Parts: sequence; structure tokens; C-alpha cells
Amino acid sequence: MQTRELYIKSDGMRLHCKLDYPTKRAPKMPLVIIIHGFTGHMEERQIAGVAQAVNEIGFAALRVDMYGHGGSDGQFEDHTLFKWISNLMDVIDYAEGMDFVSDIFLCGHSQGGLTVMLTAPLEKDRIRGIIPLSPGICIPEQTRKGEFLGTTFDPDHVPAGIPTWQGLGLKGNYLRTAQSIDVGKAIRSYRGPVLLVHGASDEAVPARYSEEAARDYEFAELVIIPGETHGYDYHLDLMLEAVCDFLQRMH
Repeated sequence: MQTRELYIKSDGMRLHCKLDYPTKRAPKMPLVIIIHGFTGHMEERQIAGVAQAVNEIGFAALRVDMYGHGGSDGQFEDHTLFKWISNLMDVIDYAEGMDFVSDIFLCGHSQGGLTVMLTAPLEKDRIRGIIPLSPGICIPEQTRKGEFLGTTFDPDHVPAGIPTWQGLGLKGNYLRTAQSIDVGKAIRSYRGPVLLVHGASDEAVPARYSEEAARDYEFAELVIIPGETHGYDYHLDLMLEAVCDFLQRMH
């Protein structure tokens, strides 16, 4: 595995990225764009694990720190799902310009998984397939009810900001934009191959959300890992095995 650090411009700011190549690099190879979740970053165990695993089967990986996260520009409190969708579309633009890329797959964990699901119908002509890992499908539904990460608010009078994890605040625009998102429409609008992976013991996002999404997608596979958490604390190997099996069959 060889890694090159780079920055991709998106809406006037810079996204911190790492491009991971297989040790034996082919002239042409598929690329997996991998994005983290809420408060996450590209060096998290599950994100780096996917990059290494896909390298081992001959795929390149492009790990991205999204707006307001990791080494990318922007303040955490200002990020929204709309900004993340725009970020991902700009990363796809960049990936298309790399001469070695044969196909592009999108993979995201948690909020990153939701972002992948929302971006897929917009980029259906440029991507080969998507892999949402424990996707945060519940976010729009919860914000419409006036709930987010244990904080409650009046959904018809969104506050200027709310507290989140690790002492980080989040502006009301995150909640406003999340309320407007129709995940079901995004699912129905994408007809490419999908692999959903979810832990059966996920307390942050119950597995039923991925089960419902798998039924609604036209071409979806679902892998539920018994006893697994939101962050793949116990059976990371099973998640990586599912991802690699899917990619090898799709390529």
C-alpha cells in the first residue's frame, strides 16, 4: 500500500485527502472514494481499514476529510449535509480526471453513508456502485421530529445552534437542511448496485433503517453483522470481507 497526500478544491475551500494505491499498481484500476461520519476523519479504524482492504484486491482508495472535519477547511459548526454532497460531487470530478481510474465506487460510514446515498442519484452516470456502512438514514427523520443526538428542539422554530458530542456546537442550518432531505426519493432514484452493511447491535442507527433501504433499492445487497456496533468495534473483518466480496463481483 502506497499513499499520496493531496488537497481537492471544493466551493472555495480545500478538502484534505489521501490516495492509497495497491503495492502492485496496474495502469488502470477502479477507485473507491471513502468518507467518514459525523465528527469523524479519514484515519478512523473503519475508514483506513476499507482503504487497505480494497488495495489488497487491486482497487485504489481515495479517503476524504469532509467539510469541517479532519484536516479539511471549514468549521465543524458550519457543516451541513448539503455541503457534504457538494464536496463529494467535487471529489468525483477530481477522480474522473485521474488517468488510471477505470470505475468509481462510493463508500461512506454513518453520516458519510447517508451522504453517499444522497449523492448517488445525482452521479448515477459516473459511479459504478455504492457502499453505505451503517448509514445515518435516521438523521432527516429525527430532525423533522425535533431530535438530534439527545438534544430536543422545536422543529418548527429551529434554534440558532445546538450542542453535540465532544463539546462541539452545530448551527441551526444543519438541522434546517437535514429536515428537507427525502431519503426515500434518493433511494428510488438510484438503480445501480448497492451494498448496505450494518451492525445488528448498532445503538446509534438501528439496523432496521438499512433493512428498509435494502428493500426499497432496486439492486441492493444487505449484510447484517450479529453483535456488531455502529463503529465495527468487534467484527471489522466481517465488514471488510463483505465490502471486498461486493467489489470483486461488481468489477
